[in-house]
Amino acid sequence: MTFADLGLGDGVLRAVADAGYTQPTPIQEQAIPVVLMGRDVLGCAQTGTGKTAGFTLPMIEILAAGRARARMPRSLIIEPTRELAAQVAENFNVYGKYHKLSMALLIGGESFTEQQRLLERGVDVLIATPGRLLDLFERGKIILTDVRVLVIDEADRMLDMGFIPDVERIVSLLPPLRQTLFFSATMAPEIRRLADAFLSNPKEISVAPPASPALTVEQHLTIVHDEDKREALRELLRAEDVRNAIIFCNRKRDVDILLKSLVKYGFDAVALHGDMPQHKRTETLDRYRTGQVRLLVASDVAARGLDIDHVSHVFNFDVPIHAEDYVHRIGRTGRAGRSGKSFTLASPDDGRFVEAIEKMLGRAITRFVIPDIEPTEFAADEDGGRRGRGRGRSPARGASSPKPAAERSRSRGRKPAQSEIEAPLQASVPAPVRVDAVEIVPSPTPPAHAPASVEVDEQRDAPRRRRPAAARPTPAPAPAERVEAANGRDDRRPRRSGRHEQDDEPAPLGLGDHVPAFLLRPVPIARAR
Repeated sequence: MTFADLGLGDGVLRAVADAGYTQPTPIQEQAIPVVLMGRDVLGCAQTGTGKTAGFTLPMIEILAAGRARARMPRSLIIEPTRELAAQVAENFNVYGKYHKLSMALLIGGESFTEQQRLLERGVDVLIATPGRLLDLFERGKIILTDVRVLVIDEADRMLDMGFIPDVERIVSLLPPLRQTLFFSATMAPEIRRLADAFLSNPKEISVAPPASPALTVEQHLTIVHDEDKREALRELLRAEDVRNAIIFCNRKRDVDILLKSLVKYGFDAVALHGDMPQHKRTETLDRYRTGQVRLLVASDVAARGLDIDHVSHVFNFDVPIHAEDYVHRIGRTGRAGRSGKSFTLASPDDGRFVEAIEKMLGRAITRFVIPDIEPTEFAADEDGGRRGRGRGRSPARGASSPKPAAERSRSRGRKPAQSEIEAPLQASVPAPVRVDAVEIVPSPTPPAHAPASVEVDEQRDAPRRRRPAAARPTPAPAPAERVEAANGRDDRRPRRSGRHEQDDEPAPLGLGDHVPAFLLRPVPIARAR
């Protein structure tokens, strides 16, 4: 089957032929006719199978008739990362060059002014990341009531990055009568729930088992100590015929550390991770795409959807924590039927992660040994299983002393017995002490008119004044017998009224009787010239 058999127009077919494609991929062959019919699509296919062209080509054909209005885009494509959004924009430029369709790219790290100017002119295709799209919507710069085609791309990646609440809000702002195209590389239960909420009677298309790598990628794994990983990577880079490669790390700071190590040993490499500014990320990808550098040290921001031609090798410097990320990483090579190689450097504590990856793949990854590098094996738990970072119980935790009976009963939800509660309390009470030879002095009795909460010690009470008398409620008049008793009492403590005591001497102002020493020092007077 050719692209001409899918119902595309002459302009799109000419653009596809100019790009060098003659036959559609399985996902394109099944998705394009359904999209042209106007039905919702739920597409699931492994990375590198051409999902982007599966919705860009029919969208160009659908949007060819019509005109966009200011601030009201006719179609919306939501991408999880800036790099994916920019790549989709490039595909529209390539496949839509024979159509007069306007397009706007809304991503973070770019100028608001230029993006607002494009929206004011009216766009047919709006490609955006969730954060920047909501930001412009809240500023009143965009209206989403005219969107007729919605595309949610890499939905599983959005779930991992925490964008699903933003996506749900964006979908609530769209008109209910629309065509929705939902694409994902994996189909977890959460993704299925979102698809059921967003789609209406969709056509489900799945061309490969979820989270399965391409068969053209040779996979290898070696187990070395953590301190030998960098040397092992350098030996692999020297031994293999590496045309260009992507080296993945789990953490952003490890990306910078590994980059400095490779540059120190004479390798031409650049780094890419999410903390870099957008112009730096774009410049880095351009240098790598054009062949100016061979090695790209990256985090998982480069593991999804990036279509870089002829990547010969992928190196996992760290074993990915999630098994699905392994498939996306090695999917950067072996794309469009080409061959590729992947090498994973595992440490002794990565046993559980490797086991999860092999369980997902349905087979074991080929082991190999690097010359002059001491091999090792995965560490084992007490129960004989493989141990992984951050999973399972450590020996120290497993050997801890048992909890007391009262604490265990509370943890199980049973009400402890009274004896269990009184026992620790009785043990904590000190023995009584005899005070036969000690003179006991009674504490001063507070005045009858003072509440029990007011301190009677003059020095202790000075910094803790109650609210002013004007703000206090007027007390009720006391009975006559209580007034007579109060008048006959020798109350030597002066009563307070307001902030200061009502004594014969005026209340101190400023510093009172204390003058700091620095105020007594003579100040030299500068002579006028």
